[in-house]
Amino acid sequence: MKQELKDSDDDDSSTSSSEEERKLALLAATAGVLRQRERRNERRQRTRQYLSRNALVHPRSGCTSWQKLYQSRDDRAFITTMGVNVSTFDLLLERGFQVAWDTTPIPRNDLGSSGVVASHRRLLDAAGALGLYLHRVSSTMREVSLQQIFGLTNAVLSRYLAFAADLLLAVLRKMPEAAISWPRGEEFEEYSALIVRRHYLLDGAFGSIDGLNLPIQTSDDPEWENMTYNGWLHGHFCSSVLTFSSTGVVIACVLNAPGSWHDSRIARTIYERLLRDTPDSYYLVADTAFPRGPDSIDGRIQAPLKKDAILPNDPVEREHLERFHRQLLSYRQTAEWGMRTMQGSFGRLRLPLPVTDLQRRQGLLETCVRLFNLRARVVGISQILNTYVPLWKDDDEQLWTAFEEMLFPEIIRRDRVSKFHRSGQ
Repeated sequence: MKQELKDSDDDDSSTSSSEEERKLALLAATAGVLRQRERRNERRQRTRQYLSRNALVHPRSGCTSWQKLYQSRDDRAFITTMGVNVSTFDLLLERGFQVAWDTTPIPRNDLGSSGVVASHRRLLDAAGALGLYLHRVSSTMREVSLQQIFGLTNAVLSRYLAFAADLLLAVLRKMPEAAISWPRGEEFEEYSALIVRRHYLLDGAFGSIDGLNLPIQTSDDPEWENMTYNGWLHGHFCSSVLTFSSTGVVIACVLNAPGSWHDSRIARTIYERLLRDTPDSYYLVADTAFPRGPDSIDGRIQAPLKKDAILPNDPVEREHLERFHRQLLSYRQTAEWGMRTMQGSFGRLRLPLPVTDLQRRQGLLETCVRLFNLRARVVGISQILNTYVPLWKDDDEQLWTAFEEMLFPEIIRRDRVSKFHRSGQ
């Protein structure tokens, strides 16, 4: 009996010892996993490109760079950093952005779309959200700089940018001042009269047209790679065609086409406009290289003579033809000026755009075009020439005129909006 009890005690002791060993082994394994996770997090901390909350000024403190800028109500500061003056910024708020921001729930994957909107709990008010998105489209700065200016963590910044982008585009689509509309009735004569005042031989011209190629990210997918590659420019682009009226606004555009497409394919809807919605004798002015469309719209797109063009033998006819085409060449510069203004004022267009997110890219391009029209109509094209452009070109002529030849890191480094905030306003 005693022997049996002893054996039982030995078995219990052995079982207890094995259990302890298993627990110790499990603790050691857990500690090893946790240590590996800590090391991985440390490596991420050293290489991450965003800031945590304790490294930022709280957006409700009243001390962020954005709040100081907004409280200044200074036109020059607003134009430099956001591309609009104070009155245009306020107009965007009044026309629907303020109400939309305060009453629309921010979409989130982990929450439903219904529920009460607690706008008072958001870290930015409507003005802050609008300023955030305008800062982004007007500059080439990285997200970490926006974090510093607005005091937002990376997750909140990304969510606010996407939400503000959707709201602003919806507001712009409802604003007559931002409309993209083809002329009607007497507007053709009005637009032509503005051109004839300066170029008396261009009776019937009412605008100019040209293509715009914007850099795009490369893709690992061979199909996307081929679709976006432009053999003429030897790079990856998305292509658009824009038509500018003599008042300086975009009256028609086809945006976000693959970079491999020819301008003639992209401009088909504009050709249709010229055929069906344009009176006889009215035409657009284009560059010599721009396709002038099918025979059905012959004469509706005029371009300067090429170098090897055959001229009439009659001296009078030749002189008249040369003078006409010199004026075409002069007016054609308005399309180039429009493109320069578009890319010079919206810095985000100078950086490679997302390749696979077509909806996001389309929304960005449409927003920029509508903001371009809003400025032209609200501020006035002459005031843009005299006020906006000198400010955008200030301190860096090369970034305005030759950015196609610059490397992307250099474009980012010389961004005017970043310079503004680095200099302490």
